[in-house]
Amino acid sequence: MSSARTTDLGELARRAMLAQGLEPAFPPRALAELDAIPGPAASDAALRDLRTLPWASIDDDESRDLDQLTVAEERDGGTVRLRIAIADVDALVRRDGAIDGHAYRNTTSVYTAVRIFPMLPERLSTDLTSLAAHADRLAIVVEFDVAPDGALSSCDVYRALVRNQAKLAYDGVAAWLERGAAMPPALAAVAGLDANLRAQDRAAQVLRGRRHEEGALELETIEPRTIVSDGRVIDLRQETKNRARMLIEDLMIAANGITARFLSGRGLATLRRVVRVPKRWDRIVELAAGLGTRLPGAPDAKALADFLSAQRAADPVRFPDLSLTVVKLLGAGEYVALAPGATSTGHFSLAARDYTHSTAPNRRYPDLVTQRLLKEALGVDGGRPYALADLVDVAAHCTQQENAANKVERQVRKSAAALLLADRIGERFDAIVTGVSDKGTWARILRPPVEGRVVRGETGLDVGERVQVTLLATDVERGFIDFARA
Repeated sequence: MSSARTTDLGELARRAMLAQGLEPAFPPRALAELDAIPGPAASDAALRDLRTLPWASIDDDESRDLDQLTVAEERDGGTVRLRIAIADVDALVRRDGAIDGHAYRNTTSVYTAVRIFPMLPERLSTDLTSLAAHADRLAIVVEFDVAPDGALSSCDVYRALVRNQAKLAYDGVAAWLERGAAMPPALAAVAGLDANLRAQDRAAQVLRGRRHEEGALELETIEPRTIVSDGRVIDLRQETKNRARMLIEDLMIAANGITARFLSGRGLATLRRVVRVPKRWDRIVELAAGLGTRLPGAPDAKALADFLSAQRAADPVRFPDLSLTVVKLLGAGEYVALAPGATSTGHFSLAARDYTHSTAPNRRYPDLVTQRLLKEALGVDGGRPYALADLVDVAAHCTQQENAANKVERQVRKSAAALLLADRIGERFDAIVTGVSDKGTWARILRPPVEGRVVRGETGLDVGERVQVTLLATDVERGFIDFARA
């Protein structure tokens, strides 16, 4: 027991990075390149100066790698004009340079319970390329109008100079929006920002409603956050969606769709984010039938969306478990390169044909690539276009490394969970089966929300079934949690 209690999760996370082919530290050439960067990217006459707009960021409390700012403008007839500023990371991260090479190697920032492995050096991601509060920064702006029925118009993409007037956090904004709590001080300090955020919120809800009408899935999975105090794992807390998180999510989804169409409309190859038609639709049909709903025999996003919406209303307590099951059966997202004029596979979960990742270039390499494609479309000097063959390689590599990063994050979460459960061997828990494959059967206990492998009595179990399990053993180093079917 003592060895488990003294496990260094930070070192475990570093070893997990190496085991998955990821680079936990920046190479010397990248650090030397970083030292040669004198400061933030300089402005030029071609940029629109939008610094006086009441831009604000909404992110986690501790986040400093700020990728997006948002602002709204009320128009006639209930239309809201939205502008989303995306940090111009490409302005300082030279393609094929040493920093870019490290970013390409990992393709994403890796977030573990005890240590973050940023895709870019923190001097960039949390300072020089971050849309930090009260700092002038270069950005790519996605602008569009949202009509009262959710229709989009007047879509445009351009470069601009922006200034973050208020660094806000999800929980504080949500408490104000949802429950009438006092405005966060940073929000109250900017005249008119409260009305601006309410306009953004109204537009976001209209966009969400429109997407659901078109078949976007309303999912709510349990994503526990590990709470560490003085180097000890003390709890796993479930983070739930709130209005502020949904506001940003809805606006980013709209911006990603507009970006994809903007590039395709200019005859460029694009890097798309897709979720294919689910291969295990038959199992989804079985689950729905068990809950009294008949789904079509062929995959139908709208029918599935209606079923999920009804289940959320009928049984909100168990809805996250149903969501998790559906997510597992839908399969993972991936990146693909799309030739000019070709039709995209689309994003099944979002019911979107055109979708890319473009709004987090400090944290995800595909977003940085898309930013470079946008600059090519905008005729920015100094760039080199990506050939379709380049994007095919980038897409395959980013999908692979994203999966590797997810494995690292899961392993460290499981090690932290094993540490939390180390004193509870022999206890019985309510659980839901979350995975069944040739490699084994997995289940997640409900309290605390921890997943482990069912190593005894697993025969005949399938995804979505509710069972009772007994905790047999934990292995903190390997992140193993073993259950027996009770």
